[in-house]
Amino acid sequence: MEIIIGTRGSKLALWQAYFIQDKLKKAGAKTNIKVIETKGDKILNVALSKIGSKGVFTEELEEQLLSGQIDIAVHSAKDLQSDLGENFELIAFTEREKINDVVVSLNKNNKITDGKKIMVGTSSTRRVAMIKAYYPHVTITDMRGNLQTRIAKMERGDCDALLLAYAGVHRMKYHEMISEELNPDLFTPAVGQGTVAIESKIGLNDDKKDLIRKACNDENTEKCLLAERAFLKKINGGCSIPVFGNAVLVNNVIEMQAGIVSLDGKEMIRVDGKNSNPELLGVNLALELLEKGGSGILETIRANMA
Repeated sequence: MEIIIGTRGSKLALWQAYFIQDKLKKAGAKTNIKVIETKGDKILNVALSKIGSKGVFTEELEEQLLSGQIDIAVHSAKDLQSDLGENFELIAFTEREKINDVVVSLNKNNKITDGKKIMVGTSSTRRVAMIKAYYPHVTITDMRGNLQTRIAKMERGDCDALLLAYAGVHRMKYHEMISEELNPDLFTPAVGQGTVAIESKIGLNDDKKDLIRKACNDENTEKCLLAERAFLKKINGGCSIPVFGNAVLVNNVIEMQAGIVSLDGKEMIRVDGKNSNPELLGVNLALELLEKGGSGILETIRANMA
């Protein structure tokens, strides 16, 4: 059985593809990796929020899933749009790594929590809004590109530090550049952060699907991601909407905290709850968030994007 794996071409994306390839090979599958360039990879001089959030890093991969040129697409779960539509599904989630955001710098004294003035590079609307909320002394500069490109920009002096996901920094072996790990209870990460997700079109061969799930899927992570993504879908959030969410499994019950922050950081609404049903938990927390004022924040954000 051969499984064709579609991936973006960055070093981090390829790490994820090889990671999945290794699991599939150990399960007895033949594999082939196909590199596909996406809109998000091509357009680097425009903020993600200006490009539009739907399918920035996935659209071209999904076209090849639909045409049958690839069997699966491998993604960072946090990069996936909230609604995959009627043609696609997520069939596996790998075991989650640490979910923290981290500050990366050439100088270990460059931190965002100590009150000193510092310029930080990030392309995430969630990170920008949270910095404005918690660390208003920090100056933000938009920083697009893959991890190596961003580090090169920092090295040439475009910023003092970068704000990134621990998982990507860890996978690319840049640990020595981490100057600070941020508390996820305060600086809560994006939905799906720290997990690799596998997408296929609806109707993928059952034998392939079963093999992929057995080889790659972590059931505990899957339960948490189903809750987080149900929340994201109900909110209709994407890369340009600063929502956040993190679910953990405690004694077979999913405990989740989630929220939304205004673009200027002045309003933040948080909700939390627990349930054994992942989708029900995610939807209920989204409805609670909207009722507590989240709908107003969303209207303002979308008006600014128009």
